[in-house]
Amino acid sequence: MTVSRARRRRRDLPLALAAVPALLLGALTAAPAQAAPVDDIRVNEVVTTGSVEDSIELYNKGTSTVDLSGWILKDDNNSSKYTIASGTTLAPGAFRAFDVHGRFGLGSSDKARLYLPDGSTLVDGHAWSAHSSPSWSRCPDGTGAFQAAAVTLGAANACGGTGGGGTDPAAWPGGGAVATADAANVFGGDLSGLHQEGSVLWAAQNSGKLWRLVRDGSGGWTPDTANGWSSGKTLRFPDGSGTPDGEGVTVTGTGASGGVFVATERDGDASGTSRLSVLRYEVTGTGSALTATREWNLTADLPPTGSNAGLEAITWIPDASLTAAGFKDASTGATYAPSRYGAHGGGVFFVGVEGAGTVHGYVLQDSGAFTRVASIATGMAGVMEVQWEPQASRLWAVCDNTCGGLHRTLKVDAATGAFAVTATYARPSGMPDYNNEGFALAGADECVAGSKPVHWADDSNTGGHALRRGTVSC
Repeated sequence: MTVSRARRRRRDLPLALAAVPALLLGALTAAPAQAAPVDDIRVNEVVTTGSVEDSIELYNKGTSTVDLSGWILKDDNNSSKYTIASGTTLAPGAFRAFDVHGRFGLGSSDKARLYLPDGSTLVDGHAWSAHSSPSWSRCPDGTGAFQAAAVTLGAANACGGTGGGGTDPAAWPGGGAVATADAANVFGGDLSGLHQEGSVLWAAQNSGKLWRLVRDGSGGWTPDTANGWSSGKTLRFPDGSGTPDGEGVTVTGTGASGGVFVATERDGDASGTSRLSVLRYEVTGTGSALTATREWNLTADLPPTGSNAGLEAITWIPDASLTAAGFKDASTGATYAPSRYGAHGGGVFFVGVEGAGTVHGYVLQDSGAFTRVASIATGMAGVMEVQWEPQASRLWAVCDNTCGGLHRTLKVDAATGAFAVTATYARPSGMPDYNNEGFALAGADECVAGSKPVHWADDSNTGGHALRRGTVSC
């Protein structure tokens, strides 16, 4: 018996008590207002293969928060069960993905079913006869039929497969020429996230290093030779241990003097386990190693990923820019109000999840608490870099050679208050399909004749070079 059928039978409740499961009966007699919200929870996305295999996403299409404590996920085998943890809730319009791998697997011909805690009252489900390629997604969210789409666990489904911005990318909005921006064999492989702060280019490296780069006098960048930066600095977790797999880097409005923030997907010393964290580092010392002064471990709050497909990017957007655009806080469903949170650096950190192709916004409080205020589907197969461009009030999301070097821009939509894709661009015509995991834009002060510099970091160090430069329209 489904929940909706139970609601239809309420007028006959005295004559049919024996046919109503005890748990559902209690909900109907003691708290009738809960029946409708329960029926609003939907299986919204299923992923059976790839880096986030055996994942089931739920979506709340209603107007009330629903407590999912003790609810049960199953495949087509009734003895296979994943019980949702106590205290788990789903707000209106919110998405939450569950990694059921280890409890059961989702096969090529299988089902994803959601039950109330009694284990027999079916709420919703989906069946399929072939593996997801890469995702089975409801379109539109919560109400539509399932179709093949991009993986967007924890965010709105990419219905139509593109997530907006068109299927055919536009030409790169700048010059086609691209040149190397580093000397040969300086960094080796694994150079990833970039962030330009005036005359300094910060670079995160997967091998657990942070670089402070300065201009080399010929349009490129070279390691700073002062204060112990000449070979980069080794990163450590707050307790002084581990090798953070640095993938993205950014600073807040106070610049590096307020700390440098690094996104990491795992500890290199335990490479098989995800550790989706944002780490803050003081960078004013002279030592060869940096120990994080704060860690915000987001692993449990984010959809599951492979250990090498997690947080790949990070950028910071000032509160003032978000409120001016009418940004909606997904955790409350209301317009974003910075005063609702404690001290948090005056902005929101947006992180990119490689394996899911999604971007999530977090308020990271100085106390160590955090709140997810946005989940954005880019429609790309992966996100390797995100960058906020204040001059144009737009967020860039970048994919590497997984997507042929696509770049997408997003802005806050005035009607919905959510970020939406506004344009999709091909890589510059003069740049081969490099494994670019980093992207940084110069500030407005470097605009000359309508163009300004941009830089890419090639994780593969192709031809002995990890940095390249081009231009983009101001």
